[in-house]
Amino acid sequence: MATDPNSGGTTPADVDFTPDAGVAATFEPGDALVADAGATGAGTTESADAAKPATTRQLVKDEASKLGGQATDRLRAFADDGKSRATGALGELAKAIEDAAGTIDEKVGAQFGDYARAASSQVTGLADSLNNKDVEELLDGARELIRKSPGIAVGTAAALGFVVARLLRSGVDANREA
Repeated sequence: MATDPNSGGTTPADVDFTPDAGVAATFEPGDALVADAGATGAGTTESADAAKPATTRQLVKDEASKLGGQATDRLRAFADDGKSRATGALGELAKAIEDAAGTIDEKVGAQFGDYARAASSQVTGLADSLNNKDVEELLDGARELIRKSPGIAVGTAAALGFVVARLLRSGVDANREA
């Protein structure tokens, strides 16, 4: 390369523009350097480089949003199924309490049988209330209860955890014996 004494740089006529790495370059004196990056597909332009991360970020964001939507749909389906099972179990519990009320009348007294019937009525009312509410309404109610009475919420969660653990243990023990 030669140095131009007027500009302090190299003269275009003396620069070697041999194509390198598949990039075809052409130059004529007085013209700007033109690189044909499409000759082999090896080169990229600045705008394409800048667009790739944005496009990749958008794709990741779209996929995350899509997966989040699918997870939400599945959770709602599980919640609806759990709500149906819970209302069914409460209905069966209410029927069992109602059936036991007659026996309680005979063995302990009518007053205690009335207590059992009242309890059955309350359980039936709870089952109907759960059945008539949307899962979102139930979650909102639970959030409100936790905000107002966190101690009751923690105690209820502990009691439910204990009951579920006992039920699971008894189910495992019954399967071992069979």
